[in-house]
Amino acid sequence: MAAQRRIVRPGVAATALGLISVLALAGCAEDSGGASTGAGEGLEIGATKEEYREAFADIDPITLNTQSPGPKGSATGKPIEDWVAAVEDWSDGKITFEIAFSNAVAEPIEIDDALNDGRLDVASTLPIYEPSEYPANAALIETGFISDQTVVAGALQSNAWPNEVAFSNDEVMAEFEDHGLVPLVPIFNSGAQMLLCSQPRTSLADIKGSAISSSGTAQSAQIKALGGSPATVAYTEVFESVERGVVDCANATLTVGVLGGFIPAAPHATVNPEVGFALAPGGWSFSKDTWDSLPLVAQQLMWDKLDVYIASNIKDKIWPNTAEAARLVRENGGSFQDFAPDAAAALGKANSALLDAVRSGDGVEDADALVDAAEDAAARWFDEIEALDVPAEVGYQDFDENFKADDLDMTAYTKLVMDKIWSERRPS
Repeated sequence: MAAQRRIVRPGVAATALGLISVLALAGCAEDSGGASTGAGEGLEIGATKEEYREAFADIDPITLNTQSPGPKGSATGKPIEDWVAAVEDWSDGKITFEIAFSNAVAEPIEIDDALNDGRLDVASTLPIYEPSEYPANAALIETGFISDQTVVAGALQSNAWPNEVAFSNDEVMAEFEDHGLVPLVPIFNSGAQMLLCSQPRTSLADIKGSAISSSGTAQSAQIKALGGSPATVAYTEVFESVERGVVDCANATLTVGVLGGFIPAAPHATVNPEVGFALAPGGWSFSKDTWDSLPLVAQQLMWDKLDVYIASNIKDKIWPNTAEAARLVRENGGSFQDFAPDAAAALGKANSALLDAVRSGDGVEDADALVDAAEDAAARWFDEIEALDVPAEVGYQDFDENFKADDLDMTAYTKLVMDKIWSERRPS
């Protein structure tokens, strides 16, 4: 029986092997436009499970390590667990993963370092936490509010177009490579960003002077435009901060609200379907050292199974957390409200200024082209989603009662995004 293979970087002991979190691999091979590849023979796109299992027959066992932001079995960590299970199954057990839960190996801001120093092999990276280290990524992320803010179509659209733009921008991709990362999914989000407050706050008069947690410079600018005062508070501390009156609202997704447990303290949500807040997305990334050491067929399998990760991020994370949040909001006397006209207008004006700031900024060499690409991709992907004949849009308030994840077969969506975004960058 072949000896089990563990991925060890030079100078790093096997016991320090990193955890694995998968990002969409950048298409940086100059000759083919595809991803960088490992040694060995591969399979054609569309290979079946049986073909993959046969291809792995002579591959030595590979153990990789990853971590999940949530506890085992939580909706927040489901995309990672589902992707891991699919890769293990399709490789006939030749690739296995050791998962640490609740960010046990590295805190979010340290994950890219952990991927480089051997503590992790693949994990969820967060360039938004280090904008000076990832200025091109930060510029793209700051355009994220142009996505639709609805629960169903918005989640599908906003998890597609930013990846198209990221993969197509040389400077965004170069930042990943410069940091020793291979992005499998450059950008994924956890749903629309909104205000979650201890009391109803929908108008400029309501929001004026309110302390509101913020996780990025764009969000801080939006909060100031509404008359609020941005504050830096980790999501794990929001509940206590709201309870003690340190902050009045959190600017967060419902996924973060459920994960952080603060919705009961801040059950009054304000969200507009068209005018949104900047997101704080993550990416699913591999250590480049580890990735380059893998056989080509292993790279291809992990790439091909990204359809599982992409679908699960929406169907098994965003929507279940939205349903749970809707229940918690009602149980704690809250509701989902739209911004009053004056606040919606102020936020829209701030968003226009933010796009202008990205255009005039130095995050990328051709910032105008980046913003143009983002606006074009967002519009096209909204049309693509509408053409899929998704179920009629439902509101946030009773989402748990009016929509079930199984109401939408994700197959057509994942095939669309894989065909149009990921397939041409598949390792070969």
